[in-house]
Amino acid sequence: MNDNNYCVIMAGGVGSRFWPLSKSAKPKQFIDILGVGRTLLQQTFDRFKNICPNENIFIVTSDKYTEIVKQQLPEINFENILSEPARRNTAPCIAYAVYKIKHKNPLANIVVSPSDHLVTYVEEFQRVISKSLDFTEKNNALLTIGIKPTRPETGYGYIQMNEGTENNNDDIFRVKTFTEKPDLEMAEFFLSSGEFLWNSGIFIWSLKSIGEAMQRHLPDVMSLFNNESVYYTDKEKSFIEDVYKKVKNISIDYGVMEKAENVYVLPADFGWSDLGTWGSLYENSEKNEDNNVVVGDNVMLYSTRNSIIHMPKDKLVVIHGLENAIVAESDGFLLISTLNKEDLIRQFVTDIQVEKGEGFV
Repeated sequence: MNDNNYCVIMAGGVGSRFWPLSKSAKPKQFIDILGVGRTLLQQTFDRFKNICPNENIFIVTSDKYTEIVKQQLPEINFENILSEPARRNTAPCIAYAVYKIKHKNPLANIVVSPSDHLVTYVEEFQRVISKSLDFTEKNNALLTIGIKPTRPETGYGYIQMNEGTENNNDDIFRVKTFTEKPDLEMAEFFLSSGEFLWNSGIFIWSLKSIGEAMQRHLPDVMSLFNNESVYYTDKEKSFIEDVYKKVKNISIDYGVMEKAENVYVLPADFGWSDLGTWGSLYENSEKNEDNNVVVGDNVMLYSTRNSIIHMPKDKLVVIHGLENAIVAESDGFLLISTLNKEDLIRQFVTDIQVEKGEGFV
């Protein structure tokens, strides 16, 4: 294992589309949403602990989730949990991590990953990440992982590859364009062209490469974090609170990746999904003979097909006559909805917040 390998896991999202399992007090990354005995955050940590030493794994999260991270990942040093006082998107959180890691190891080679994605083929994932780290260690490159698309998905961003591979690597390409979530017609074109990949949101770069790129394209962000004397001291917390009052809300994709010239992509297929919706969970879960996904030990189904049922283990539930449905309960909150209308769940959550209060979402 290379001691210069570092991992930054971003775990600050709220996951409103997975209500009622995911609520603001405990979002989806902290939930065993797959029913496998490990939360999404824990599974993400498990994938990286054979690539990076535990002391080189950092978690960036909201300060209100710091205790949950400590409970779920006791292997992580407390100083490696970076608590954000406000949500400011991915560029500030990466800038924060860059300065923390730079204080420890200026030769660091870093992979940045969301905390709430599904990876089915873990060994292939680890092979791809290890290859990526080897590439960025030797090249001044900002590398992202592109997922080979299987359908005209309108919920993902896309990466267009240039023709021809780079630097004697037969599967690493220079990036031509980034496109945010397209409409269906455009997504169908992207799929048929063979030039486009889904944007996984996983990034790999050396500390030097990302530091230089952010200094060039986001100097105002970097300047706010540039006070190395405060990191790992009792002054850090108040310093970061002050920074987050000033720093702008901007993604690393828009702020750096879409502007830099040394951006590359490695196409991969390791059974990936961003698990952003109940539908994506349904698509990526094992189904029974009636094409149902069932989580819960005491669920009894009759004449029910093509549905997802997610219940607490001790809850006895009897369901008859449903099709294409979501039935999910958590902490006494129950959702029953049509599976292919799940885009309405965000609106449901907004309505609940307005009519019932913050405590229900």
